[in-house]
Amino acid sequence: MAMNKQLKARDIMTGGVQCVGAHQSLFEASQMMRDLNVGCLPICGDDNRITGLITDRDIVVKCCAEGVDPATVQAGTLNGHVHWIDADAGAGEALEVMETHQIKRLPVIDVAGGHQLVGMITEADLAKNLSDEQIAEFATRVYAATG
Repeated sequence: MAMNKQLKARDIMTGGVQCVGAHQSLFEASQMMRDLNVGCLPICGDDNRITGLITDRDIVVKCCAEGVDPATVQAGTLNGHVHWIDADAGAGEALEVMETHQIKRLPVIDVAGGHQLVGMITEADLAKNLSDEQIAEFATRVYAATG
């Protein structure tokens, strides 16, 4: 049983994603995560385009555990390469990107609509749209121990 071939990334994503600004502090990012009940936020630059992702774990490991005050660190300092998918791409392609890059969250960009961030595909979104076999395969590929 395969994922419905007609489904697009926009069909399975969670919409209404909020960005933390690159110039906002990690303290502000952590408050947003708490208030939105999420563990990850996209980082957006001044042009409102995504420049990275920040997780609650990033804040703990790269800031707090190093003894740095999160109020003094800008979210944009944790920018890195971010994988994303076009909102009109097939849902299977989203799954493939997540498996290939071993990522659990995938930003969805509406390329035709001005390259705006429109949502995020998470493990929970996949669980709602995949067969049990596909979920098991995803877990094996994404959580596989690397070298």
